[in-house]
Amino acid sequence: MIAVVDYGAGNLRSVMSALRSVDADASVVESRVEIARAKAMILPGVGAAADTMQNLRARGLADAVVEWIEADRPFMGICMGLQVLFTESEEGGGQDCLHVLPGRVTRLPRGMKVPHMGWNQVHYSFESPLFRGIPNDSNFYFVHSFVAQPDEPSIILAETEYGVRFCSAVQKGNLVATQFHPEKSGALGLRVYRNFLDNALS
Repeated sequence: MIAVVDYGAGNLRSVMSALRSVDADASVVESRVEIARAKAMILPGVGAAADTMQNLRARGLADAVVEWIEADRPFMGICMGLQVLFTESEEGGGQDCLHVLPGRVTRLPRGMKVPHMGWNQVHYSFESPLFRGIPNDSNFYFVHSFVAQPDEPSIILAETEYGVRFCSAVQKGNLVATQFHPEKSGALGLRVYRNFLDNALS
Protein backbone atom coordinates (compact mmCIF):
# COMPACT_ATOMS: atom_id res chain seq x y z
CA MET A 1 0.00 0.00 0.00
CA ILE A 2 1.12 3.55 -0.80
CA ALA A 3 0.40 5.98 2.03
CA VAL A 4 -0.75 9.43 0.88
CA VAL A 5 -0.45 11.61 3.97
CA ASP A 6 -3.53 13.67 4.81
CA TYR A 7 -2.79 16.79 6.86
CA GLY A 8 -5.51 18.95 5.33
CA ALA A 9 -3.82 19.78 2.00
CA GLY A 10 -6.16 20.63 -0.84
CA ASN A 11 -4.72 18.46 -3.61
CA LEU A 12 -5.33 15.01 -2.12
CA ARG A 13 -8.12 14.19 -4.54
CA SER A 14 -6.07 14.98 -7.64
CA VAL A 15 -3.07 13.02 -6.32
CA MET A 16 -5.24 10.00 -5.57
CA SER A 17 -6.84 10.25 -9.01
CA ALA A 18 -3.42 10.25 -10.65
CA LEU A 19 -2.30 7.26 -8.58
CA ARG A 20 -5.43 5.33 -9.54
CA SER A 21 -4.60 6.08 -13.17
CA VAL A 22 -1.33 4.18 -12.80
CA ASP A 23 -3.05 1.32 -10.92
CA ALA A 24 -1.43 2.14 -7.58
CA ASP A 25 -2.70 0.55 -4.38
CA ALA A 26 -2.86 3.90 -2.56
CA SER A 27 -4.75 5.03 0.52
CA VAL A 28 -5.15 8.36 2.28
CA VAL A 29 -3.67 8.02 5.79
CA GLU A 30 -4.02 10.18 8.87
CA SER A 31 -2.25 8.19 11.59
CA ARG A 32 0.97 6.38 12.49
CA VAL A 33 -0.89 3.07 12.58
CA GLU A 34 -1.97 3.42 8.94
CA ILE A 35 1.49 4.61 7.89
CA ALA A 36 3.12 1.58 9.48
CA ARG A 37 1.36 -0.71 6.99
CA ALA A 38 2.66 1.16 3.94
CA LYS A 39 5.51 0.33 1.60
CA ALA A 40 5.96 3.89 0.33
CA MET A 41 4.86 7.38 1.37
CA ILE A 42 3.72 10.40 -0.62
CA LEU A 43 3.49 13.82 1.04
CA PRO A 44 1.44 16.11 -1.23
CA GLY A 45 0.98 19.78 -0.57
CA VAL A 46 -0.45 23.14 -1.44
CA GLY A 47 -0.77 26.25 0.68
CA ALA A 48 1.49 27.86 3.28
CA ALA A 49 4.41 26.40 5.20
CA ALA A 50 3.10 27.50 8.61
CA ASP A 51 -0.30 25.85 8.09
CA THR A 52 1.34 22.71 6.74
CA MET A 53 3.68 22.35 9.71
CA GLN A 54 0.94 23.18 12.21
CA ASN A 55 -1.35 20.53 10.76
CA LEU A 56 1.39 17.89 10.54
CA ARG A 57 2.31 18.46 14.17
CA ALA A 58 -1.29 18.61 15.38
CA ARG A 59 -2.03 15.23 13.78
CA GLY A 60 1.17 13.65 15.10
CA LEU A 61 2.43 13.18 11.56
CA ALA A 62 5.54 15.39 11.53
CA ASP A 63 7.61 12.92 13.55
CA ALA A 64 6.18 9.99 11.58
CA VAL A 65 7.33 11.55 8.30
CA VAL A 66 10.81 12.31 9.66
CA GLU A 67 11.23 8.79 11.08
CA TRP A 68 10.11 7.27 7.78
CA ILE A 69 12.68 9.27 5.82
CA GLU A 70 15.46 8.65 8.34
CA ALA A 71 14.82 4.91 7.88
CA ASP A 72 15.46 5.48 4.14
CA ARG A 73 12.07 4.12 3.15
CA PRO A 74 10.62 5.17 -0.25
CA PHE A 75 9.28 8.72 0.02
CA MET A 76 7.96 11.28 -2.47
CA GLY A 77 7.18 14.91 -1.66
CA ILE A 78 5.19 17.21 -3.93
CA CYS A 79 5.35 21.04 -3.95
CA MET A 80 4.87 21.98 -0.28
CA GLY A 81 5.79 18.37 0.44
CA LEU A 82 9.24 19.26 -0.91
CA GLN A 83 9.58 22.61 0.83
CA VAL A 84 8.80 21.41 4.37
CA LEU A 85 11.62 18.86 4.17
CA PHE A 86 14.13 21.67 4.62
CA THR A 87 15.35 23.38 7.77
CA GLU A 88 13.25 26.52 7.51
CA SER A 89 11.08 28.63 5.24
CA GLU A 90 11.00 32.41 5.15
CA GLU A 91 7.31 32.28 4.22
CA GLY A 92 5.04 34.16 6.61
CA GLY A 93 7.90 35.74 8.50
CA GLY A 94 9.72 32.46 9.05
CA GLN A 95 8.74 28.89 9.76
CA ASP A 96 10.69 26.01 11.31
CA CYS A 97 10.26 22.95 9.08
CA LEU A 98 11.10 19.23 9.27
CA HIS A 99 14.93 19.49 9.19
CA VAL A 100 15.23 16.44 6.96
CA LEU A 101 17.34 18.25 4.37
CA PRO A 102 19.69 21.14 5.24
CA GLY A 103 18.75 24.37 3.52
CA ARG A 104 16.06 27.01 3.47
CA VAL A 105 13.08 28.02 1.39
CA THR A 106 13.00 31.57 0.01
CA ARG A 107 10.64 33.71 -2.03
CA LEU A 108 11.04 33.95 -5.79
CA PRO A 109 12.87 37.16 -6.83
CA ARG A 110 11.12 40.52 -6.70
CA GLY A 111 9.88 41.59 -10.09
CA MET A 112 8.68 38.10 -11.01
CA LYS A 113 4.96 37.42 -11.09
CA VAL A 114 3.98 35.14 -8.23
CA PRO A 115 2.83 32.55 -7.91
CA HIS A 116 4.86 30.98 -10.68
CA MET A 117 1.92 29.22 -12.28
CA GLY A 118 1.86 27.10 -15.41
CA TRP A 119 4.11 24.92 -17.51
CA ASN A 120 7.88 25.17 -17.38
CA GLN A 121 10.89 23.08 -18.36
CA VAL A 122 12.62 20.78 -15.91
CA HIS A 123 16.34 20.24 -16.55
CA TYR A 124 17.91 17.16 -14.97
CA SER A 125 21.14 17.49 -13.00
CA PHE A 126 21.78 13.73 -13.14
CA GLU A 127 20.04 10.57 -14.27
CA SER A 128 17.39 9.19 -11.96
CA PRO A 129 14.80 6.40 -12.05
CA LEU A 130 12.19 9.10 -11.27
CA PHE A 131 12.56 10.50 -14.80
CA ARG A 132 13.07 7.21 -16.63
CA GLY A 133 11.61 7.46 -20.14
CA ILE A 134 10.96 11.21 -19.81
CA PRO A 135 13.06 13.49 -22.06
CA ASN A 136 15.25 16.10 -20.39
CA ASP A 137 13.77 19.63 -20.45
CA SER A 138 10.22 18.28 -20.52
CA ASN A 139 7.47 20.61 -19.31
CA PHE A 140 5.70 20.09 -15.98
CA TYR A 141 3.09 22.15 -14.16
CA PHE A 142 4.06 24.53 -11.34
CA VAL A 143 2.12 26.57 -8.77
CA HIS A 144 4.37 28.18 -6.14
CA SER A 145 5.86 31.43 -4.83
CA PHE A 146 8.78 30.00 -2.82
CA VAL A 147 11.72 27.81 -3.77
CA ALA A 148 14.09 25.51 -1.91
CA GLN A 149 17.78 26.32 -1.63
CA PRO A 150 19.53 23.09 -0.56
CA ASP A 151 22.83 23.37 1.30
CA GLU A 152 23.93 20.16 -0.44
CA PRO A 153 24.13 20.74 -4.23
CA SER A 154 24.50 16.99 -4.75
CA ILE A 155 20.82 16.39 -3.89
CA ILE A 156 19.50 18.74 -6.59
CA LEU A 157 17.96 16.36 -9.11
CA ALA A 158 16.54 19.02 -11.44
CA GLU A 159 16.39 22.77 -11.96
CA THR A 160 14.02 25.21 -13.65
CA GLU A 161 14.33 28.83 -14.81
CA TYR A 162 11.95 31.52 -13.56
CA GLY A 163 13.78 34.75 -12.90
CA VAL A 164 16.44 32.56 -11.30
CA ARG A 165 17.54 28.99 -11.75
CA PHE A 166 15.84 27.15 -8.89
CA CYS A 167 15.73 23.62 -7.55
CA SER A 168 12.69 21.85 -8.99
CA ALA A 169 13.42 18.31 -7.75
CA VAL A 170 15.62 16.65 -5.14
CA GLN A 171 16.80 13.12 -4.53
CA LYS A 172 18.67 11.63 -1.58
CA GLY A 173 18.68 7.89 -1.00
CA ASN A 174 15.09 6.69 -1.32
CA LEU A 175 13.75 10.23 -0.96
CA VAL A 176 12.56 12.14 -4.02
CA ALA A 177 10.54 15.34 -4.14
CA THR A 178 9.35 17.70 -6.85
CA GLN A 179 8.42 21.38 -6.78
CA PHE A 180 6.11 20.79 -9.74
CA HIS A 181 2.83 18.89 -9.55
CA PRO A 182 2.98 15.55 -11.41
CA GLU A 183 -0.77 15.11 -10.89
CA LYS A 184 -1.37 18.27 -12.96
CA SER A 185 1.23 17.44 -15.62
CA GLY A 186 -0.60 15.09 -17.95
CA ALA A 187 0.96 11.89 -19.28
CA LEU A 188 4.49 12.79 -18.24
CA GLY A 189 3.35 13.49 -14.70
CA LEU A 190 1.68 10.09 -14.54
CA ARG A 191 4.96 8.59 -15.75
CA VAL A 192 6.74 10.26 -12.83
CA TYR A 193 4.34 8.57 -10.40
CA ARG A 194 4.69 5.25 -12.20
CA ASN A 195 8.48 5.50 -12.05
CA PHE A 196 8.41 6.30 -8.34
CA LEU A 197 6.16 3.35 -7.63
CA ASP A 198 8.15 0.93 -9.79
CA ASN A 199 11.35 1.90 -7.99
CA ALA A 200 9.75 1.94 -4.51
CA LEU A 201 8.08 -1.45 -4.83
CA SER A 202 10.79 -3.33 -6.72
